[in-house]
Amino acid sequence: MNLSMKWLNDYVKADMPIKDFVAGITMSGSKVETYHEMRGEVDKVVVGKVLEIKKHEDSEKLWICQVDIGQASPIQIVTAATNVTEGAYIPVVLDGGTVIDREHGTTVKIKKGKLRGAESCGMFCSFNELGMENADFPYSSPDGVLVLNDDPDFDKMKPGDDVLKAVGLDDISVEFEITNNRPDCLSVLGLAREASATFMLPYNVKEPSYKGAGGDINTELSVTVENPKLCSRYMAAKVKNVKIAPSPRWMVERLRASGVRSINNLVDITNFVMLEYGHPMHAFDARYVAGNRIVVRNAKDGETLKLLDEAKEPVKLSPEMLIIADGEKPMAVAGVMGGEYSGIWDDTTEVIFESACFDGVSVRRTARKVGERTEASARFEKGLDPINAKNALFRALELVELLGCGEVVSNVIDVDNSNKTPHKLVHDWKWVNSFLGAEIPEEEQISILERLGFVYDRATHEITVPSVRIDMELPCDIGEEIARIYGYNRIASTIPKLSSRSTATKEQRFTDKLVEVMISQGCLETMTFSFISPRSYEKIRLEESRRNSVTLLQPLGEDTSVMRTTMIPSMTELIVRNINNRTPGGRFFEIGRVYLPKGGADTLPEERDILCIGAYGPDEDFFTLKGIAEAVFDAVGIDAKFSRACDLTFHTGRCAEITANGIRTGVLGELHPAVAENYGIKERVYIAELDIAAMCQLAHTDVKYRQLPKFPAISRDLSLVCDDSVESGEIIDIITKAGKHLEQVTLFDMYKGAGVPDGRKSLSYKLVMRREDKTMENEEADKSVEKILKALAEKDITLR
Repeated sequence: MNLSMKWLNDYVKADMPIKDFVAGITMSGSKVETYHEMRGEVDKVVVGKVLEIKKHEDSEKLWICQVDIGQASPIQIVTAATNVTEGAYIPVVLDGGTVIDREHGTTVKIKKGKLRGAESCGMFCSFNELGMENADFPYSSPDGVLVLNDDPDFDKMKPGDDVLKAVGLDDISVEFEITNNRPDCLSVLGLAREASATFMLPYNVKEPSYKGAGGDINTELSVTVENPKLCSRYMAAKVKNVKIAPSPRWMVERLRASGVRSINNLVDITNFVMLEYGHPMHAFDARYVAGNRIVVRNAKDGETLKLLDEAKEPVKLSPEMLIIADGEKPMAVAGVMGGEYSGIWDDTTEVIFESACFDGVSVRRTARKVGERTEASARFEKGLDPINAKNALFRALELVELLGCGEVVSNVIDVDNSNKTPHKLVHDWKWVNSFLGAEIPEEEQISILERLGFVYDRATHEITVPSVRIDMELPCDIGEEIARIYGYNRIASTIPKLSSRSTATKEQRFTDKLVEVMISQGCLETMTFSFISPRSYEKIRLEESRRNSVTLLQPLGEDTSVMRTTMIPSMTELIVRNINNRTPGGRFFEIGRVYLPKGGADTLPEERDILCIGAYGPDEDFFTLKGIAEAVFDAVGIDAKFSRACDLTFHTGRCAEITANGIRTGVLGELHPAVAENYGIKERVYIAELDIAAMCQLAHTDVKYRQLPKFPAISRDLSLVCDDSVESGEIIDIITKAGKHLEQVTLFDMYKGAGVPDGRKSLSYKLVMRREDKTMENEEADKSVEKILKALAEKDITLR
């Protein structure tokens, strides 16, 4: 829906800046897609008066004109136009101005120059250069420049005026996206009502009326509605002594800004009313209404109709289509488009206006079948108000008298089968506040509803819904109306009151955190069965004490006959499957359960949640898996210790047990070559099992932030020599306890070989020291390092 701001201001003085209007009306529920000024890119074009004209001495076709543009002295224009005369008022684009090249769809910049030696300070314009058509200036010749002397508003023009403003091209067109439940907003009056309520401005709309020129239409025309279900109301009026002429400037301007081209006064009236009231109309040439009868009926088999769209062949009508017929033939497809002889012609003398209300579903189906979705059908299919049909018809007759288009027969025909019972709803202002989570005073709620056109009964708190508001059905609709006009941005955000049942437990939040960390480490989440084959324990060389499992009474097969006590077989089989599918590498994780028998056969097993991590490929090794595990523990605030362990499932020397506060929280390592051989793979596979219950008990998820350090740090690198049996974690513990102002200790190198005795290894660490109260001196750092080396020497760990 395109809205002319000039048209809107006829009813609501919304004269604020366009950006404020667009923002406000969008926030109240009428979404604006875009807006544009009708002048487009035309710039520096003014009204010029030709003072003098003379022949160019060096050209037979050029004329030199002296033109008054409202400045102290006239300017000179050289032109080849043949319709320029002295005293003519013509649009002049000045030096540096911009006009439209309609042929190529571009703009042209005009500059001062010389033509055959004569200076030209601009250019005369035709309506094409202004981006307009001949229909916009019917008094103008299509050849030559635009001469404004015959313009209806010529007496208001003076040299130097902005020509676009002078000819009514100073409007702004606002494009709205109207939802299907608001057909009332597919009209100027509907949007005017919205603007009135949004900006609290007066809504100045009077009920349309006409005087009439006498006569009785019932003696000249009859109307029969054979299917009242598909046509709830049909109104007809007659206009005699019609005078077909161009429409007045104000009507052409408003139609143009709404995206409708002006045709003639009678056709423009029907389009104008459709846009203004949102109710489509049609005008029939009375001489083509056979028998002076109009029959609203379903089409008959075999009937055809040539539509006004001359480019198409006649459409075949079917019995489910509703049509408008005369005494002999179909004249129009109801709610979609008129027939070949239903239009208005230059020699039309009598017109029959139709204003009706057709069933939306029927119109939509018919429009699809005939392949014509028109402005009229788009409105009807959303559902229109039968009461509004009368307003639309009376407005059209009012415009006929206003424009002097003809003589209106005094009465109209009204076949009304509609339900006129007003729809009422009860307004409970306290319930509305509870529904919205707001605190809007009762009087303000009532004021909003009244501004929107609702009739409020303060005694019963009943509101009568305007007949055009087909979307208002339930009390919650009242709340929505109040909220959008009050302003959603004015309603404070609150936390929904949810029951404790929907609140995630500590364990669930902890598990969600683990999933986030694993995904951030590049791992893919997997899901495997909880039951496995008892032979899987042999494949992974599991200790006999851990092979006692819960056995299923009715398993699907031997491969799924026991409940797992470890997730290592499940993860190993998943990795083997990927290897067999020639996947070069990958990282996987699963949060699953293991089942540990306790007591007798009648006792349920202990179920423990486990995080199992698996990795393989050329980029994976023991330390990358250890890094993933460290990232998990760091994310949940656990100070984990990794110590060498011996597990038959894992490679000797490439297995670590993970503890925290003396509690075992997991194990990780590279699968033993014998295990890999059992599964028929040659690749190195790395697997970790972490106890989620133990981790959740030890986790510290409350993050405490520290201020950034004010003073610089000092770093020292230490290369230490120790026995092969000494673990790096043990050395880090000694350094941490002995060092002073120590901020970080990082292992960055391990070396065994030349220069290091057999049975020993070299480990290199970076120490970062920093004081919080002042800048640390080198002497103080050296003393701290000496203390550390002394503590290390007691454990036979020396500086290399």
